[in-house]
Amino acid sequence: MDQWIKLVSEVGFPIIVTLYLLHRIEAKLEAVIQSIHGLSEKVN
Repeated sequence: MDQWIKLVSEVGFPIIVTLYLLHRIEAKLEAVIQSIHGLSEKVN
């Protein structure tokens, strides 16, 4: 049981941080994609 607690404490934090950052990046990428589509429509 102690090994599981140690594993979760060592690996859990980096996983949570990674998921949080991926969520933020996804939202920003969506905004960039929308901007690119809007720009191509304005050029045409």
